[in-house]
Amino acid sequence: MKAWNEEQGAEFRGPLDVTRAATMVVDAQDTVIGWSPAAERLFGYPPQEVVGGPLTTFLSPGPTPSFLPLPPQVRGNELHVARHQDGRDLIVATASCPLPGAGPAARVLVATELQELREWESRLALLQGLATQSPVGLGIYDTDLRLTWCNAAYEREIGRPFAEFRGLRADQLYSSGTFVSKGHPPTLEAVMRHVLDTGEPFLDLHFKGRPPSDPETDHLWSCAYYRLQDADGRVIGVCEDAFDISDRHKAQRRLALLVEAGRGIGTALDVRVTAEKITEVAVPEFATTVTVDLARAVLEGEVPATISAAAASLVRVARCSADEAERLEPGGHPSHCGPSARGPADRGRAAPVENHPPVEYPPGSPQHRSLSSGGLVLDDAALVVPLRAGTSTLGLVTFVRDPGSASFDSGEVALADELVARTAVSIDNARRFTRERTASLALQRQLLPRHVPEQSAVEVAHRYLPTDDVTGVGGDWFDVIPLSGTRVGLVVGDVVGHGLQAAATMGRLRTTVRAFAQMDMDPVELLSRLDDLVAQSAEEQRSELGTPDGTYADVTTGATCLYAVYDPVSRRCVMARAGHLPPAVVTPEGPPIFPDLPAGPPLGLGGLPFESAEIELPVGSLLALFTDGLVEARDRDIDHGMDTLGQVLSDRHASLEELCDRAVAELLPSGSTADDTALLLVRTRELDTAQVTEWELPPEPVAPGQARELATQQLRQWGLEELAFATELVVSELVTNAVRYAEGPIQVRLIRDRTLLCEVADRGHTSPHLRHSGEEDEGGRGLFIVAQLVQRWGTRYSRSGKTIWTEQAFPTTV
Repeated sequence: MKAWNEEQGAEFRGPLDVTRAATMVVDAQDTVIGWSPAAERLFGYPPQEVVGGPLTTFLSPGPTPSFLPLPPQVRGNELHVARHQDGRDLIVATASCPLPGAGPAARVLVATELQELREWESRLALLQGLATQSPVGLGIYDTDLRLTWCNAAYEREIGRPFAEFRGLRADQLYSSGTFVSKGHPPTLEAVMRHVLDTGEPFLDLHFKGRPPSDPETDHLWSCAYYRLQDADGRVIGVCEDAFDISDRHKAQRRLALLVEAGRGIGTALDVRVTAEKITEVAVPEFATTVTVDLARAVLEGEVPATISAAAASLVRVARCSADEAERLEPGGHPSHCGPSARGPADRGRAAPVENHPPVEYPPGSPQHRSLSSGGLVLDDAALVVPLRAGTSTLGLVTFVRDPGSASFDSGEVALADELVARTAVSIDNARRFTRERTASLALQRQLLPRHVPEQSAVEVAHRYLPTDDVTGVGGDWFDVIPLSGTRVGLVVGDVVGHGLQAAATMGRLRTTVRAFAQMDMDPVELLSRLDDLVAQSAEEQRSELGTPDGTYADVTTGATCLYAVYDPVSRRCVMARAGHLPPAVVTPEGPPIFPDLPAGPPLGLGGLPFESAEIELPVGSLLALFTDGLVEARDRDIDHGMDTLGQVLSDRHASLEELCDRAVAELLPSGSTADDTALLLVRTRELDTAQVTEWELPPEPVAPGQARELATQQLRQWGLEELAFATELVVSELVTNAVRYAEGPIQVRLIRDRTLLCEVADRGHTSPHLRHSGEEDEGGRGLFIVAQLVQRWGTRYSRSGKTIWTEQAFPTTV
């Protein structure tokens, strides 16, 4: 480096330095007595043409006035106009000094062209700026990798004058640092040696360490290394450019953390999942350990009361530690964070409070102070930020760093506040969802059948699966309705939308269907009445819930329903649907089919009539009623789902409970669905002929007596003599009314089922009414007496007429 330093020194001395400028020696008469090679190059004259001649041969005798500002290096010297040998004029700057030992009048005259002087000044200013003003640290290492020069920025990083660390190696200056980028040698010395040996530069290497000027804080530099060579190509060292990007890197990390938080926090409407997300996002990039403590009420979907500083009402719901992650898995990953694992079915449900022990903070702790003040608290390596939603404090988030790590600066405190604010909004949303979902599920459980009574007509099994935690509780429902004559009504429906309103609407529709069914309406009439009611409800909602822009919220219009009535005596099933999927039918001998049942419009739309279909079902036939949530999914079309359901139902040896479980497992393998799912399976039965007896009587006055006699005989065969008196009165009164007020033949039927059923059918369409007769009235008391003798009675209509039916309980001895 010695030769390099001499050359650089000459460069810094400038164009008027005697070692490089044009030099002439003149005597007292300004006669040229000496002429240097540099002078010949500047003026073009060989020595023999100027030595011995006057100086004025090529140089003006006096200074030349200048109208331009002169460089600082020229001030105090003189400007002259010189005549070049080729005849052109040159403006040169000159300086003179006495020539020692040559007499008092002899002097040395030094000259250089003014343009060259100006260019040198510009280069000098640039070099001066790099040395004193550049924010980039510049250091030059010799071929032994020892520091030989640095600028002021480099000197500030070291924190000492250059003279104190000149000659040290880079690894001695930054002994605790390390590269965090990849694709290069691992150490500073290895990088520089590679650059010296190969000439290959390295750019934008990220080096992390603590400079001597700030030994308590980690810094990050963007470094570049390139080889230096002189004009002859000799390697003279390595230059290091280092720019401190610590602040920029922190800003990028904060932005990346916010982006990651935006992707993860708030994506699930679950309080605990949301709490876990902020711990996963913040560890290990922002803190070593993060904990989330919430008020117990939040886990139950409620707004917490004022949280005391004692924190007795807080429970820990999430915790993540980088140290624990590293112990669990080499390399560590915050995926090990959070409380105990939960299945998909737990999402959106209120967390059992007993699973979360209370958290107690000692007085004076950062958490205790935060609860007392209501604000964030920074205490060395701990930062506590309250989770606030409106005026309520939901809980606390605590960020902790290792004792040896840097404390949270103002920018990081603001970042933590932003992260917690986002989390608080998401937790409050999840809390509201939990509350609504809990209420909706409770309402739905109250409205759906808890227990289906055993039926003589069918064997029943059912499943109901609420939707997942994202979509919310829906409005699917099913029902099994006992009807007169041992018949059974089967219904399944689906309300548009989700949430409390959908669940409430489902309850209204289910109640209405049950009421209409127990009035013995056939499927077409029932759906028609239901359609009218839904349309009327929609009109009422338009007036009540209407908004200025004309919109309204309604989940009733568009609901679908399938209603079927099965008669175990005739083994015939009549069904109709309003926009719902058809049922699946599997007979004991045939393949699964989906009957071509007229679809009909969804409820409330009107405009088209409903139609029914009637099919005969052999004993042991399987009938499956379901909602679209079972067979429709994002990854398959509805036809594929129905085919899969048909394959599951084809197993004739499996019980109904087993078939329900298999259908759910095949069609909903994850256990959750984006829509509610209802499945109702029934296997048909037939009443034995010994349980049913039927007679046809003429519409004549003798018919009541015949009916009494026939009924008494049948009851005797069944061993029901105790019911003979009441049955005689019932049959006599009903047949008498049929003879008196109707026409055509009269059918009388007795059914021995779980109760004794008595039916009298005629071709009339007028139903008798129960009334109280006056003391002087001669009639009108028969039906009143019948009502007192039986448990229930009613009327059902058909195309051919009507049927009056009664039901009596068996004696306790039967």
